[in-house]
Amino acid sequence: MKKGLLIFWACILGLFSANAQQIENPTKWSYSAADLGNGEYELVLKATLTPGWTIYSMYTPEGGPLQTSLTFENAGTGFELVGKAAEGEPKKKMDEVFGVEVWYFENIYMIKQKIKVTDAALAEIKGALEFQVCQEGVCVLFDEEFSIPLPGGASASKAEVKAEEPESQSDESLWIFFWAAFVGGLAAVIMPCVFPMIPMTVSFFMHSDANKAKAKAKALFFSLSIIAIYTFLGVIISVLIGPDFINWLSTNWIPNVFFFVIFLAFAASFFGAFEIVLPSWLVNKSDKQADKGGYIGAFFMAFTLVLVSFSCTAPIVGTVLVEAARGSVLRPIIGMLGFSLAVALPFGFFAFFPSKLSNLPKSGGWLNSVKVVLGFIEVALGFKFLMVADQVYHWGLLDREIYIAIWIANFTLMGLYLIGKIRFRHDSDLAYVGTGRLAVALATFTFVIYLIPGMFGAPLKALAGYLPPQETIDFDINRIVRDNAREIMRSGVAVGGSARTDASATPCEDPKYADFLHLAHGLNGYFDYEQALRCAQAQNKPLFIDFTGHGCVNCREMEQSVWSDPRILSMLENEYVVVALYVDDKKTLPESEWYTSEYDGKMKKTLGKKNADFQIKYFNSNAQPNYILLDSHAEGKDLEKYVLMPARGHDLDRDAFYNFLKQGLEEYKKRNQ
Repeated sequence: MKKGLLIFWACILGLFSANAQQIENPTKWSYSAADLGNGEYELVLKATLTPGWTIYSMYTPEGGPLQTSLTFENAGTGFELVGKAAEGEPKKKMDEVFGVEVWYFENIYMIKQKIKVTDAALAEIKGALEFQVCQEGVCVLFDEEFSIPLPGGASASKAEVKAEEPESQSDESLWIFFWAAFVGGLAAVIMPCVFPMIPMTVSFFMHSDANKAKAKAKALFFSLSIIAIYTFLGVIISVLIGPDFINWLSTNWIPNVFFFVIFLAFAASFFGAFEIVLPSWLVNKSDKQADKGGYIGAFFMAFTLVLVSFSCTAPIVGTVLVEAARGSVLRPIIGMLGFSLAVALPFGFFAFFPSKLSNLPKSGGWLNSVKVVLGFIEVALGFKFLMVADQVYHWGLLDREIYIAIWIANFTLMGLYLIGKIRFRHDSDLAYVGTGRLAVALATFTFVIYLIPGMFGAPLKALAGYLPPQETIDFDINRIVRDNAREIMRSGVAVGGSARTDASATPCEDPKYADFLHLAHGLNGYFDYEQALRCAQAQNKPLFIDFTGHGCVNCREMEQSVWSDPRILSMLENEYVVVALYVDDKKTLPESEWYTSEYDGKMKKTLGKKNADFQIKYFNSNAQPNYILLDSHAEGKDLEKYVLMPARGHDLDRDAFYNFLKQGLEEYKKRNQ
């Protein structure tokens, strides 16, 4: 769990020339503790959000907005944490700017943490929350300290705490996952070891009993048994994993590499390298029970179907369960319910309408083709897990172009297979390419063509969450063109002839924190205000202060969409001294630089908290991005009178931003003539 500063990243969409104002905290927190017995308690931290605001999960994937952070002041001295903190089911969406799936909550956010008290005299639990909340166009970071009294006995019951669970945390993403698993079940139905069993099984029920109504009832029970067996598997997985294990699965390299190997094994099975089979004694024993007839026989016939079809369905079931385990404890149950419903539907349907059996296509080589196509898809999905581990641990194995090249090769082979240019060991002869097969091949080759520009820097926004970050690509044409344009601007061939080249465009001294902080587009600049001010005074330039954050999506959007304008880059590079002050950075300052804030009375120990305090204290704002143009002759504590232009926030109007810089430069020259 991340530790450190929590702030509101606030960037007001459409904010033009008005000063960014300090934003009130839109969350109201309440705290309680329930006695679970045997010295264990459950702490409940509940936030009620102002409508329209969102807060981010403690487990939102790395590389996106800042995670909520929970720390305890006296952990280990009077009590111990039991497992990790649990949340409700978050909403999820793909963020195109960050390129990751973002996990967030609206209206109500609840954290539960179990503890075991080791000191009987302990009366309260103290700690702090750091969190980021956002509205459309507005994002800010906050922190909040808390103290939770421990009940003297059973004054707070577990049931009372459970009653606070908000219904609003039910998430539509569960429905999306349900239907994705349902589609996986439909794919399993047309596997070679499942599809031929439909007419055989239905015929068995329709001819084994003279009473057609009773036969239909047994067939329906058979279908429900399939659902029950698979869903029971989901329940078992859900009970075993729990929320702590889910977070470990999502972030640790061991499960991600393991899933990568498993997916490749599934693909090899689909390609015909081997079959995944269960022990024959288990199948035979179940088959004998099915011979007993009646509803017990129907159940064991369903169980036999599940076992016999395992060689075909195991990779699909495994895929559903792997994806389910990376979400929440409900997802394995929901996933298996959707999957089994799709598998069971054909059996129930044809049992009630046996005359429709004649309309089913005949078994044949097309069934194996479905397996092979799914094998190619398994390969592509498998590399996604390796990518996660690679990005988190910075191995450098799967840079963006390497990853895309693998996908291009994979789906090109898939397209060639579909048109009959490649064959596998279990394939039948392909006399001609049917219309359906041709349509799938056409879609596959179209996808390959779409991927190719990504090798040279195209963003491929439709696949943002499945590809490594843009920064990992070596040969980025957009970046090369942009850098060449900047070189031209430096040579004096610029819009309006404003560009110039001089020694003052380079830093006066080595920037502090440059080993882990960087400016967009390769700009030279600083990450410490005092150092930047000294350089601005030495070069007789105004200071461009960028209050930003690692988790600020609007900051990244401004840098990508506005700062990339050659006119603006030239102004920032040649006419200003740029300083980026990250308000959410966790770098611990030397103890000699720690200080108590005049604003909130709290000790500031990190670089981010120092910068956030500086922004609030001197510019009365806690929003990011916030751009300040400051006279380099600023001195004392009254910095507002040295501001050259009203501050700007999130505004994608390039011309307006260029005029902001230009007018600020003119004002600076006027003041210092």
